[in-house]
Amino acid sequence: MSAPRVLILGASGRIGAMLRKHWRDADLHPVWQYRGLPAPAGSVIFDPLQDGAGPCGPVDVVLALSGVVPGRGDPGLNSALALAALEIGEALGARRVFLTSSAAVYGPGAQRLREEDPLYPVSDYGRAKAEMERAAHLRAAVLSLSVTTLRIGNVAGADALLGQAGMARRLDQFADGQGPRRSYIGPRVLADVLAELVQLGARGADLPDCLNIAQPGAVAMEDLCRAAGFTITWQPAPEGAIASVLMDVSRLSALVAMPEARAEALVAEWRADQGAAA
Repeated sequence: MSAPRVLILGASGRIGAMLRKHWRDADLHPVWQYRGLPAPAGSVIFDPLQDGAGPCGPVDVVLALSGVVPGRGDPGLNSALALAALEIGEALGARRVFLTSSAAVYGPGAQRLREEDPLYPVSDYGRAKAEMERAAHLRAAVLSLSVTTLRIGNVAGADALLGQAGMARRLDQFADGQGPRRSYIGPRVLADVLAELVQLGARGADLPDCLNIAQPGAVAMEDLCRAAGFTITWQPAPEGAIASVLMDVSRLSALVAMPEARAEALVAEWRADQGAAA
């Protein structure tokens, strides 16, 4: 089989930049979508909400990274962007569409968050992503289109902890004296995982309709800060703060091999990404 042709919608974001670095040697034919200039040579430029499939040509898989992040625009647009990605996938003959969602859809749920768990999002962003998933799966059923929503945990370097400027960090401290723990994935591991899922999707593999995307285990944010050389200031955790977000990645681990999440390795991947050109 020749290298799958994959359309990446929303390639201008942080995850798109990570994939451009790490997919250079992947057995894929990526088509990077931007809404306008500047854009790397060879990209396609169009607005999925207004221009349909644009000048893309047939693809095997659509990977939709486009979305509205917290504090930057109307979170309700996430549903419109996902539905546009499905229409594009159907028009271009894609065998599967991957839609990026978030661990925020779970809210303060179980100790280990599983894809089949009920969703109780507490933020506007989480509620918008949960509604996006619901609307997308309903539309995919109408189109008879295979779709997988990817509930991505914290990505090292694209998160609010490592991704912010400066060397000082403020962390919540909970009643047990501990700080937050989160499911994480490094940029290199994320790129490898997504490349493998794209390959499986292009081959028509029987994939789940929803996947948690993170490395096994949870990482203490305090350990990440210390590995990165940050100065930590503690503050009492406010009411409603979530101490632990641990995603169950059993489904993903059955498809793709991944190392367990370690603070030092995550920081090393992040540092390497900072020094690599896109």
